[in-house]
Amino acid sequence: MPEKKYRIGEVAKLLNVNASALRFWETEFPQIAPLRTGSEQRLYTESHIAMLRRIQQLLHEQGMTIDGARRVLEGSAVLDEDLPEGMAPVPDPAFMQMLRKELFAVRRILAEKS
Repeated sequence: MPEKKYRIGEVAKLLNVNASALRFWETEFPQIAPLRTGSEQRLYTESHIAMLRRIQQLLHEQGMTIDGARRVLEGSAVLDEDLPEGMAPVPDPAFMQMLRKELFAVRRILAEKS
């Protein structure tokens, strides 16, 4: 039996989001690549819907940024809840370097104002 496919409006109702949000997420997350009909209509499978639910959870429930959610889905970042008990997360070196630069910039700005 072939896997059921859902149109964008059906998926939007299932997830309680606008169809425009789904189209936007499609541009931001390469993991979402819905099938296309001959008339370019999007068709989503159950696996697409599962990925969209995960994205929705990361963005809306956990308050992550698009970039942060993308890194989690790509596996270059790990959520604390995904770690075995007692294991600390390993920081992303590129993120830590960017954060350090940002903090030094803020420190410099604050020093100039005092």
